[in-house]
Order: sequence, then C-alpha cells, then structure tokens
Amino acid sequence: MASIRHEIVIGASPEHIWDVLRDVGAVHERLLPGRVAGTRIEGDQRFLTFPDGHVIRELIVAIDDDARRLAYSVVEGARPPLEHHHASFEVHPEGERAGRLVWTTDVLPHARAAEVRVRVERGAQEMRQALEAAARDR
Repeated sequence: MASIRHEIVIGASPEHIWDVLRDVGAVHERLLPGRVAGTRIEGDQRFLTFPDGHVIRELIVAIDDDARRLAYSVVEGARPPLEHHHASFEVHPEGERAGRLVWTTDVLPHARAAEVRVRVERGAQEMRQALEAAARDR
C-alpha cells in the first residue's frame, strides 16, 4: 500500500483551520469552494458533488477535537476506482499565527500513488488559499 504524506503551512490559526476541517458538511462553502459544488451528510457518510455532477461517497471515520484530527475514507466514486483509500488531516501549531496541515493518504493499488500525490498536493494548495482568505476576512 502506498502512503502519501503532505505537509503545508497555512497562514491561519490552528483553531481556525481545525474549525473549517471539522465542519464536514460545509466542504463546498469553507474548505474547497469552487472545487466542490455541494456537500451532503447522511449519518457518518459524506457525499461530495463536483461541478461536473460527479459524486464521491466518503465515510467519516473519526473527528478528534483534542488531537485536531479528521479521518475519512473514499468508498465510492473515485475516478478511476481505487481498491482502498484512507486519509487523515491533522492540524498543528506553526509559530505564533500559523498552522501546519498534515494530510496522510493510504491508497491501493500502489501504482496509483503518483496520481494521488498530485491530487493531494493540488488540493492542499486550494485549501490553503481558502483558509487564508477566510482568516483574513475574520
């Protein structure tokens, strides 16, 4: 299994970053506006709808406020399909006014790791932009 770990420093407080990440039903409004068109929650499942109408179903595995950790798994809708996907976000302080987002993704088949890494890196950049813009507007 491939394990992808990506870290990015975000110019927003860890509290703000965590508040946005843990708001699992507002991805389209707070974390990835424009990238995600809609978010729907049904129990412990999250459905992300993209601008082209494509839907990904995720299982929200854990939301740990003390550790500032969110774990989730894509269970349906990955293009092309994956055999296994599990990921987590962790938020840590970085200096006085920033936070470090650590995004770890485990994926099968291993051959898809490079593609998933590109998506993670691009997604982290988009998240940073949205988080920093929202922090400035506060």
